[in-house]
Formats: sequence, C-alpha cells, structure tokens
Amino acid sequence: MRKTWDEYFIDQATLVSQRATCDRLHVGCVLVKDNRIIATGYNGSISGHTHCDDEGHLMYEGGCKRTIHAELNALLQCAKHGVSCEGAIAYVTDYPCPDCMKSLNQAGIKKVIYKKMYPHRYNNSFNEGMDIKEC
Repeated sequence: MRKTWDEYFIDQATLVSQRATCDRLHVGCVLVKDNRIIATGYNGSISGHTHCDDEGHLMYEGGCKRTIHAELNALLQCAKHGVSCEGAIAYVTDYPCPDCMKSLNQAGIKKVIYKKMYPHRYNNSFNEGMDIKEC
C-alpha cells in the first residue's frame, strides 16, 4: 500500500536521525513545504567541531551542550541558504523540546508531526497557534 505524505516524511526524518552524532538520542527533522523537502537536520555538533561520538558528552544540568538539536539544525540550514520556512511542516522523530518548539513556532512552522513523545522536565506550552500531530 502506498504511504501517506505524513508517513513518507516521518520515515525521512527517521533516516536523517541516523546521521546524529550524540548517542544520547538520535533525532531527525525534515522541514517540508508543498510536499517538498526544504531542509533536514539531526542532533550533532557544530559543523567541523568534535562530536560526542568522538570525544564524549559535554554535560550541563542533565543535557549535552555539545550538540545542536535536529529542529534547530534544520532551521539553521534554511537560514544559511536563504530558504523561508514560513508555513512549512516539521516532521520530527521525537516531540520537540521547549526551546526547539519556540524556535519552530517563531520561524513560522505551521504544523509539527512527530513519531514519538519525549518526556520534558516542564510543560511545553510553546506550540500555541501550531497544529501538532503524532504520526
């Protein structure tokens, strides 16, 4: 049976997550407009810098500070290449953390589709005005 667009793009996010360089959690994000991929991102270090896989984690208050989250990496790819993500859909393997949700919302992402819920330390209420859906 043919996959829906949502299934197809969440599968792409899963594939992208395999590039992650922080073994604490492999996350992938695919930004889509008009059923076309405009950017991808995975959690990893700054391009050209040491990765967690190579040097270990840089932990602070329970989180690894060496990595940039997948959602932010995808948004930064749009910014770097001059691509507007206004009105796009974010397909993410794991429900975005509060900081990533704020960034997605501020960037104009209209919908977030995620594969699995990720527990956060505090209420993530930064999705106001966005359509959120589990795939």
